Amino acid sequence: MNRKVITLNNGIKMPIIGLGTFLSKPNEVTDAVKTALKLGYRHIDCALCYNNEKEVGQAIKEAIQEGIVKREDLFITSKLWNTYHRPELVAKGIEKTLNDLGLDYVDLYLIHWPAAQDPNGPIFGGALEDVPIIDTWKKMEELYKAGKAKSIGVSNFNIEKLQDLLNKAEVKPVMNQVENHPYLPQHKLVKFCHDNDIQVTAYCPLGPRTNPKVLVDPIIKEVAEKNHLTPAQVVLSWNAQRNVVVIPKSVTPSRIKENFQIVELSQEDFDKVNGITFRQRTGLGQMFGKNLFPDLGD
Repeated sequence: MNRKVITLNNGIKMPIIGLGTFLSKPNEVTDAVKTALKLGYRHIDCALCYNNEKEVGQAIKEAIQEGIVKREDLFITSKLWNTYHRPELVAKGIEKTLNDLGLDYVDLYLIHWPAAQDPNGPIFGGALEDVPIIDTWKKMEELYKAGKAKSIGVSNFNIEKLQDLLNKAEVKPVMNQVENHPYLPQHKLVKFCHDNDIQVTAYCPLGPRTNPKVLVDPIIKEVAEKNHLTPAQVVLSWNAQRNVVVIPKSVTPSRIKENFQIVELSQEDFDKVNGITFRQRTGLGQMFGKNLFPDLGD
């Protein structure tokens, strides 16, 4: 199942599991990406604001030079940061990412957050400014048409913002990347996306900051023990079985390997995980002074 792919609404295939690089330190992420590629990962999730794309790019370069992979076999995602939302800055945002990654194009480019920040302020915590999403999106469409981004999508969009974009966009987003794990399955949001031919990527798919931890949940542990899996493998397998892309982050080789070994759960075990009712959002739902997620997505 770790070779499973989904098909985006533009016909492009995307691996269901990738390596996340959020909070991976620059001095660790190069080795982590190379380890993942050697193990068979072909999907790497990046972002300008992670401040490690140069190191990710070095790993990709080395892996290609060493014959581990070919560029055309990789699926590289990156994201437009909030300080590049002004229409005249969108192209500059992707150019920085492409230069840092050492690539001519990314396979998927996302608007990271539905919030624009003053480009003259700090990258985090800067003043908000009013830039309509559709104005930013039109420039994203130009990147798509120019081949700089083979697919375009969004991240951290709720149903209302997605519907508004769908009503106005010429090129339909292929993806919405959001926090998603058994304590925040966001059934309603996932259904809306799938019904509208938009795929979903789960960030924080292991619920690393939940309290209590997802991976010590009694149901997760029960299913893991029954199937001789780790709790992480159960959680990732469950989401992949929902056709939700997962991008677990790790810089530890054994964990990178463990996370890649997902399986098809029995319907009984899948339903057990799906039936967990505890809910907790640990991401930044109140980020940028806005209540981006007024409910838990159920």
